[in-house]
Amino acid sequence: MISISKPVITNKDIRDVSAVLKSGMLIQGPKVKKLEEKFAKYCKTKYAIAVNNGTAALHTSLYALGIKQGDEVITTPFTFVATANSILMQNAKVIFADIDEESFNLSASEIEKQITKNTKAILPVSLYGRPFDQKINQLAKKYNLKVVEDAAQSIGASRNREKSGNLADISTFSLYATKNIMSAEGGMITTNNHELAELCRRFRHHGQSEQTRYQYHDIGYNYRLTDIQAAIGLNQIAKLEKITDKRNENAKKLSEGLKKIPGIIIPNIPKNMRHAFHQYTIRITPTFKLTRDELKEYMAQNGIITGIYYPKPLHLHPHFEKFGYKEGQFPVAEKLAKEVLSIPVHPLLTKKELTKIIEIINNASKKRNA
Repeated sequence: MISISKPVITNKDIRDVSAVLKSGMLIQGPKVKKLEEKFAKYCKTKYAIAVNNGTAALHTSLYALGIKQGDEVITTPFTFVATANSILMQNAKVIFADIDEESFNLSASEIEKQITKNTKAILPVSLYGRPFDQKINQLAKKYNLKVVEDAAQSIGASRNREKSGNLADISTFSLYATKNIMSAEGGMITTNNHELAELCRRFRHHGQSEQTRYQYHDIGYNYRLTDIQAAIGLNQIAKLEKITDKRNENAKKLSEGLKKIPGIIIPNIPKNMRHAFHQYTIRITPTFKLTRDELKEYMAQNGIITGIYYPKPLHLHPHFEKFGYKEGQFPVAEKLAKEVLSIPVHPLLTKKELTKIIEIINNASKKRNA
């Protein structure tokens, strides 16, 4: 069976985790500090703040920006629910805008239609590993808004040689087990703003400053990362460039093998971008011989696991529908949710497995509809 994701775990990871357990320094210790330093250096930001997961990173960032009840934050309906839930966690209002059909990311022109006097921030997602549109930064400057990048899937990506994590006022990463690099579970925040960094550090530790413990400046949560997780993350970030290069190499082979198949649209990468290929996502259009769901089933029957990210846009789920959202409001997101299929691209794939993936999709293109 060819899996869609496969964490890279080595004997060194196991030894380093064991060493942390033996040290007795388990929570927010030297390993976490070192991981923050490595992360900031990699993203070329001044600060990196570790937290216990990607959702906590989003929530913490919105708090640091002062997002509160009555504020509006514009984001995409075509993402994992944590993106929008983090806005609700600050009692702010989620404002969706439609996406661009080619990039799967927020459309700057659609964002502008949603801006009101209550808009305080834009939360673009660098989906599948492709950095968000730089026009969003220009739009934010025009309207005096803050930009929070959800970079959960885009570690290693860049736009105009600027790394994901250094493309917004504040950026957030996930180090969940299936991400390009991981710490089993974890998150990271990057920024160049000292005040934002300090607010994030307080928020992750019950509102305490690291300089004055037991003095509580504001509400906070227990969002700290463990040194056990950081030990894994340190080994992972050391391999990040090789992992990203391998994902891009695999993606190139997939594109070469699939580009001529009628009814399939392969990812497009602009020349000024480096894609992280957290997912290699194709679109199955009506001219293909099988429907998207039929192709997914056919590939499973042939030992290839695929994923649909995401089968239903967020605005069509109950806890967003209650805010007045309804079908038809974001037609591009709704259309792509019916077409997207992510196929294996992870760095542990063999040449034989890549060839099999391409062959199976080619074979499917010659079948009649089930």
